[in-house]
Amino acid sequence: MNDFISQDERRIREDRERKKADVRARLEAQAASKTKKKGFMTPERKKKLRILLRRKAAEELKRQQEAKANERKRIIGERSGSKKNFDSMSEEELKSVCRSMHDRLKNLESEKWDMETKSSRKELEIHQLSTQVTDMRGKFFKPPLKRVPKYQAKIERMLLNARKEIGFTVTLKSVKKDQFKVDEPKDKQDQAPEWSWKKGQQQQGGQQQEVLSSEEVDEY
Repeated sequence: MNDFISQDERRIREDRERKKADVRARLEAQAASKTKKKGFMTPERKKKLRILLRRKAAEELKRQQEAKANERKRIIGERSGSKKNFDSMSEEELKSVCRSMHDRLKNLESEKWDMETKSSRKELEIHQLSTQVTDMRGKFFKPPLKRVPKYQAKIERMLLNARKEIGFTVTLKSVKKDQFKVDEPKDKQDQAPEWSWKKGQQQQGGQQQEVLSSEEVDEY
């Protein structure tokens, strides 16, 4: 009986160990697959990929430039015509070549004028439509605000502070001296003030005039 129980326990323990081993192996396999996926783009592979992309972009750019150059040569050849040997031409042939070139230039100028007029007309239509759209929306373009330099604001602030420190006399209006001057009689204007040395001379001169006038009266 004891042997039968020990066999059952041994079988259960083995099954449990086997399940644990299976779970452990499955987890290790998942972890290994994740590490492999993460490590696919190594720094060396990234560097090679960048070099290949740059090389391909350079080749594409070179191909586009060559195509543009060939197209330009083709258009110039069509417009200018084939190369002619002017040395072996007669006078009439040279005149015909000049006439054809003159006609070609005239046609090109007319085409240029037509294209310019069409473009200007289209620009005018676009401007009119844009103004109509803004009018319908009720929105107008705001004018760009002008930036005031910082040093100008600092100078204005310094001037304002200086005026405040000086006082209110800076803001007063200047008045001429003769505006509120009272007109005095001429005899008072000619008289010298009491404290002036000219006052004594004027008094002496007045006394002398009085003496002379009295002497003249006595003589008569």
